[in-house]
Amino acid sequence: MLKKHSSTILIAAVIILIPIIIFISRGLLEKPKDNVLFERARVIKVKNEELTQDTLVPGVVVGTQELEIEVLTGRFKDETFILKNPMSRLYNVYAKKGSQIVVQIFIKDNKAEHVNVYNYFREPVLYGLVGLFFAVLIIFGGLKGFKSVISLIFTGVMVIFFMIPLIFRGADPIPVSIVTVSAVIIATLFLVGGFNKKTLSASIGTVLGVICSGIISIIAGSLAHISGLTMEEAESLISIAEKSNLQINGLMFSSILIASLGAIMDVGMSIASAVFEIHDSNPRMDRSRLFKSGMNIGRDVMGTMSNTLILAFAGGAFSTILLIMAYAMPYRQIMNLDVISTELIQGMSGSIGIILTVPITSFISSALVKSRGTKLPLKSPNSL
Repeated sequence: MLKKHSSTILIAAVIILIPIIIFISRGLLEKPKDNVLFERARVIKVKNEELTQDTLVPGVVVGTQELEIEVLTGRFKDETFILKNPMSRLYNVYAKKGSQIVVQIFIKDNKAEHVNVYNYFREPVLYGLVGLFFAVLIIFGGLKGFKSVISLIFTGVMVIFFMIPLIFRGADPIPVSIVTVSAVIIATLFLVGGFNKKTLSASIGTVLGVICSGIISIIAGSLAHISGLTMEEAESLISIAEKSNLQINGLMFSSILIASLGAIMDVGMSIASAVFEIHDSNPRMDRSRLFKSGMNIGRDVMGTMSNTLILAFAGGAFSTILLIMAYAMPYRQIMNLDVISTELIQGMSGSIGIILTVPITSFISSALVKSRGTKLPLKSPNSL
């Protein structure tokens, strides 16, 4: 009976765990400043504007606007303010009558001292896109799609409400990241794959593959003298570290684990599924042949997944690459830039982790599929 309802029990356990983690993290997170508020507002009237078309960036206007706005949320709800809206190439919020925007309200003596236009109100678009993603996932994925939604929410909660608050509180980023990644892998794979040997194989292989990526990044970073101090936003992180217990040196390890997790998890589950399917088709196949089959399938996966990971890191540094090319930097300067070295180490470490996940998962899967005396089934009844 327990095995029959194990999937339901796990879904319920994860759903219950999510609000518990969020509630506990409230004591770890810093409270927002009370003297600055960000509220939604509506433009009642554009009282005056002096705008010109930008000659360099098509479709962009620069200049100033004088707006009358009504605050729609928070402490100053229903109050109206008249404010200036300066518009430049970098800071450009073009407001029209009826537009909804986000305003920044500076508080002094419990009164609104100054109000600025902060940005467009984008929440409906973002939440709508997330809702569409969840809907498409559930419609085409069915029950497994619903499980994927739960696992995705759990992943976000673990990173935002567990890992990051602990790191801010001075916890070592390396063990915190390993615990976070392991919890995400176990919850995600067992939610989607069920309680069985296949999922156990994929989980062990993925955890070991991700840890290998992290270890390689630590070694390479140490040899190349790369640390959290050479990452982007380093100056801001140092400023935060001076006011908190933040340990910067382990942050690159954490970023690599999180960035490579999805691709490595995909590879781990693909190899485990393949090995178990081959065993189902030919139960007489021995461990050695099953391992070789997993490796053969893994070789086809390695290239595309490594490409995916490297392109993801390259996409994140695309603006930096454009600047480097624009300034025509010499080769030696480019290869020894902190940002390039960091991106290369991150991309290569993650890709090596993907490659190592293939033999690790193939070995574990071929061993577990032939093992005896275990209570776990080979696969869940509804996995086909």
